[in-house]
Amino acid sequence: MNAVFLIIVVIAFGFGAFYQIQGTLAPGNISYMEFLSKGIVESASGAVELAIGLVGVMTLFLGLMKVAEAGGMLTILARFIRPLMVRLFPDVPSEHPAMGAMILNLSANVLGLGNAATPFGIRAMQELDKLNTKPGTATNAMVLFLAINTSSVTLLPTGVIALRASAGSADPAGILPTTLFATAGSTLIAILSAKIYARFFRLEPSSPVIEKEKAPSDDAVASEASIGAYPLWVSAVGLFSILAFIPLSVLYGKVISHWIIPFLMAGFLVFGFIRKVRIYEIFVEGAKEGFQVALRIIPYLVAILVAVGMFRASGAMNALVGWLGPLTEKVGLPAQALPMALMRPLSGSGAYAILASTIQDPTIGPDSYTGYLVSTLQGCTETTFYILAVYFGAVQIKRIRHTLAAGLTADAAGVIFSIIACSWLFR
Repeated sequence: MNAVFLIIVVIAFGFGAFYQIQGTLAPGNISYMEFLSKGIVESASGAVELAIGLVGVMTLFLGLMKVAEAGGMLTILARFIRPLMVRLFPDVPSEHPAMGAMILNLSANVLGLGNAATPFGIRAMQELDKLNTKPGTATNAMVLFLAINTSSVTLLPTGVIALRASAGSADPAGILPTTLFATAGSTLIAILSAKIYARFFRLEPSSPVIEKEKAPSDDAVASEASIGAYPLWVSAVGLFSILAFIPLSVLYGKVISHWIIPFLMAGFLVFGFIRKVRIYEIFVEGAKEGFQVALRIIPYLVAILVAVGMFRASGAMNALVGWLGPLTEKVGLPAQALPMALMRPLSGSGAYAILASTIQDPTIGPDSYTGYLVSTLQGCTETTFYILAVYFGAVQIKRIRHTLAAGLTADAAGVIFSIIACSWLFR
């Protein structure tokens, strides 16, 4: 992250300085250095506002997750998909809390819950860090988990559907098939790239000095891991139920989306009560952890969002679009959609703003090829740099190894699969 952070800032400064010396005025008829300074300050303020906005969400969902964990829900979920998760994450015991937290995070992403998935992901990283014998260095399991997160695995992009509806789309949910295709392809590439790149970024053997001591709970974790999975037919029924949700989401997506978060709130608490968990005390205990984590990630958010804000304000983003636009037009990526493809890995709010302005443009509209393409790009992947900053910041990881390479590979795959799907259906 050191090199990435420096490169983005230096490029942004170089572009701003060039335009300033040239005498070009920035938007608002002010000098580029003044505009760049304003962008830096606004990005820093926006990062803190974003982190504060996440405090409530993290407090709520980490509290609910603590109740679910105390009631044994994570163990139940882990057993359902143990055959798949064990193969993907061979270094994580199947009954370890990290496995259940990863499952809940991926489930929230599947349902398009956005920030609601973040607390689950942070909890998963905290649990994965307990298995980490090299503090400060990302493990293979962490890299793969974040690579899958950047590829999003979204079945129901509720936010994009709502925005398309507000823009007057005749078929707001028309992006569901393209999003499913693109997110499935990007997720597959994310998994393959994380596994392949790991061969070139090998972890050094742990030394006894820095290796974590075995905690008293490790024996309990190991004994739970030996319990195994549910019978195959039970896992098959669970998988069929998930697959059955896909056509329901296509038909009733707008109705279902309003039920998801209230259902999670009531369902987790009722589950904990039935399992005789002291739901109020346990919820508060987990909520305290969420508050502390949200405050801890502020410096990481400030750093990455300021760099991205500089990149946009300096004119570097517009210049990149101007250079690449004529080339990407030939492969089905119009110049109007290129800013979305470039911004999606850098800034979620920036990409959302580009999506809104694109589909609300009377010359483009939500139901044109470009409108469908930018909508699919928004829904099929996540914000790579944001995820790396937040999740690694929560566990103080400084050496990210091949995480960024795997995440950007998944982002590129998402763009390619989005173009293929939209070209096939809407061009």
